[in-house]
Amino acid sequence: MSAALKNDRFLRALHREPTDTTPIWVMRQAGRYLPEYRATRARAGSFMALAQSPELACEVTLQPLERFELDAAILFSDILTVPDAMGLGLSFAQGEGPRFARPVRSHADVERLAVPDMDGELRYVMDAVRLIRQELHGRVPLIGFSGSPWTLACYMVEGEGSRDFATLKAMCWNEPALAHCLLDTLARSVAAYLIAQAAAGAQALMVFDTWGGLLGPTPFREFSLRYMAQVVDALKADPQARELPVILFSKGAGQHLAALADTGAAALGVDWTTDLADARHAVAGKVALQGNLDPAVLRAGPEVIRREARAVLDSYGNHPGHVFNLGHGITPEVAPEHVKVLVDEVHAYGRTLRGG
Repeated sequence: MSAALKNDRFLRALHREPTDTTPIWVMRQAGRYLPEYRATRARAGSFMALAQSPELACEVTLQPLERFELDAAILFSDILTVPDAMGLGLSFAQGEGPRFARPVRSHADVERLAVPDMDGELRYVMDAVRLIRQELHGRVPLIGFSGSPWTLACYMVEGEGSRDFATLKAMCWNEPALAHCLLDTLARSVAAYLIAQAAAGAQALMVFDTWGGLLGPTPFREFSLRYMAQVVDALKADPQARELPVILFSKGAGQHLAALADTGAAALGVDWTTDLADARHAVAGKVALQGNLDPAVLRAGPEVIRREARAVLDSYGNHPGHVFNLGHGITPEVAPEHVKVLVDEVHAYGRTLRGG
């Protein structure tokens, strides 16, 4: 473990090593539920301006660490930076989510795509990673991340958000070779992106497969799992990235935990629809687990938050290899004070579980 880190329990947990208490960080911990984030976003003028400024991305990455005793920082960015760098014309309309001006639908569209230049179109991300590492001063580890190939393809083919991403699904059924070509390009791009983040200073890497759970069992293995495994293999082949633990989070894919554990990842994210005891049984000690409180619990009162946090910790039990998190991202309506209740309870009860 890094000797320069003042708090390494997050990395220790990912390696399934003993910790004094359960580490916790929160997906989307730098975000709209914080008034200071909203103020910085207003100064930036737009979400993209905020994400593309290394200084402002650093500022919002550090904001939750000033409020809460979190055990990790996560780079402030967006999962769609890679397709944006491929020239698809990403924009964020107010209240409407992401939109691509040039969605990918045809053979010609796919053939035009290339792995982006990490020192060119995506240099702002690497500059942010470097600046955040510098400003953290070893306080906690920094997580770098990417969307999964399948999830990026969902937005690129649909052109915007969707409830079912049926356009990409139709491509998989009608033109599977084209879908595989697209996903292979994305897997190579995601791997290069994460390798560059590792070189810039990220200390753990996470892949968000937000829409993997939309697929049936066989299509999941063919179009999502296969390409996440390709990314992990590429990271393991890189001299620097291979030293970093990789977390795969496939939302809604609890039935695939055993297969995900076979990819070589260090840890798997688990959403709130799967009990952690069942998840532990499914992965048979191969990986650490991260999760899995329902984000909506943070809209309840403090006693409910404490009770539900203890239930998650009890479900995992007194075993190494657990990183507490939400089962998906925190929502904008959550009161920051409720996050503090959660973080403090996880640390306090985690120590109790370990006899501390």
